[in-house]
Amino acid sequence: MKAGVSTACLYPQPLEECLYQLAVNGVSTVEIFVNTTSELKKSFAHGIADILKRFDVDCASLHPFTSEMETLALFSDYQRRFRDAIEFHKHYFDFMNMVGAKIFVLHGAKAGVTKERYCERFSRLYRLGKEYGITVAVENVSRCLSASSAYISDISRMLGDEFAFVLDTKQAIRSGESPFSFVNAAGSKLCHVHISDSGQFGDCLPIGKGSFRFDDFFRRVNEVSPDCNVILELYRNNFDNISELIRSNNILTAMTSKYRTEGTK
Repeated sequence: MKAGVSTACLYPQPLEECLYQLAVNGVSTVEIFVNTTSELKKSFAHGIADILKRFDVDCASLHPFTSEMETLALFSDYQRRFRDAIEFHKHYFDFMNMVGAKIFVLHGAKAGVTKERYCERFSRLYRLGKEYGITVAVENVSRCLSASSAYISDISRMLGDEFAFVLDTKQAIRSGESPFSFVNAAGSKLCHVHISDSGQFGDCLPIGKGSFRFDDFFRRVNEVSPDCNVILELYRNNFDNISELIRSNNILTAMTSKYRTEGTK
């Protein structure tokens, strides 16, 4: 289990500046949030890869800027649009291969898409990802079909080995569910976590500012998916400065290291 920070925490700073700030402050694992098409160019990807190599930072995952378009692009009736979307995702996967990222975060469809279509379209993208050595993983998002742990359980069963899951703890809470319900629904198919603290002051707080049951949570994640990444994902208005972000990462690193050690005994 590895802890890290998403570059999205520092949005809307340019991606390369976000990554540099995290790297120079000692963050050893990151998720990269690509914000626009020009950032998928090979020359830009080389620059990102150079920063990662210079500071010995591991890029665990990529979050695409096209998340809000996925229902229209990947799950609609218009076959040509779907084929074009599949081709466009090859640019993401090329970028990921250049920076070493292995997990692609997908929000998936919103209401109005049948489970059968959802699974058929997701399976095709999942298989394409595997051709590049990449795992495409569905994230639970409160405004998407993936908001329900029962839905995650259903599509996991339907897709079998062609399924992987990203748990976002704050999105689970926004959906009126416990993050533990999603861990149980996904089981060993859980490969990645977006985490934050939560409590009476909100659901997207720096670590230590809420009352989330981290010990219980990491113990359960360690039971089902000990190699899972745990990535801090806060919105820019939820923390004061880079020092607070780094402090949260340091706490997470200590906690996940503890459970990684326990898992090897």
